[in-house]
Amino acid sequence: MPSSYTFADPRLVKLDGFKVEIDEAHERADIILGRPPYNVVAMPQRDQLRLTFETLDEDPRVRIIVLRAEGEHFSSGGNIGGFMEASPEHVSKLAWNIAAPARCAKPVIVANRGYCFGVGFELSLACDFRIASETTQYALPEQKLGQIPGSGGSARLQKMVGITRTKDIVMRSKRISARQAQEWGIATECVPDSELEKATDQLVDELRTFSPLAQRTAKKLLNDTEDSTLAIAIELEGHCYSRLRQSDDFKEGVEAFNSKRPPKFAGR
Repeated sequence: MPSSYTFADPRLVKLDGFKVEIDEAHERADIILGRPPYNVVAMPQRDQLRLTFETLDEDPRVRIIVLRAEGEHFSSGGNIGGFMEASPEHVSKLAWNIAAPARCAKPVIVANRGYCFGVGFELSLACDFRIASETTQYALPEQKLGQIPGSGGSARLQKMVGITRTKDIVMRSKRISARQAQEWGIATECVPDSELEKATDQLVDELRTFSPLAQRTAKKLLNDTEDSTLAIAIELEGHCYSRLRQSDDFKEGVEAFNSKRPPKFAGR
């Protein structure tokens, strides 16, 4: 059964607007937004979310991190008043904090339902896998406030769907349905709302069957080569492939394949 996570870092003794549970039996940690009904993300929460991802990334009990929320909405976005109160130095760190799931070496899954707006969308875009229920609506509504996305939203979205669709979403504050998001490659999966938790559990279990070392390598390689030329990407892929050939996990994978049995990866 999942249990509450205890942090040694004093900055995480009292979490702002979310909680963390760990399920050692399934090598899983859940970061759960807990300010329903809309799960508004406050300024201090952003710093704490970054620290939480960094802490879980170092925890040997955790293979997979799941980001989800209580209630019918993932998040309607940030605390608007907080932007007016925050210093320019603090605001300049927003994108770095929200990019924590992407920097995390371990696979990060986000389960979206209902509103997924503003920083909620940006945080989801920084994750590796986005599972959306059919109730999900994605949007970057900052234009309605005389602003633009400030935590990587427009930049990440443009990489995924191209400049034309990104302009349509950003410059018109347009909402995108879960089905549309899947068709455009924003959402990894789109499932009925009643099956969101099941689909998330299934993906966690699937990812746990692979080599942790190979998954960390694949994630870093894909992130690092996103902006590189094809020649450089192929070169780096070859180096990573060569390194993994020396690993115990690769040896185990080959032996398991030849023996027609499931592999038992150890992450070495």
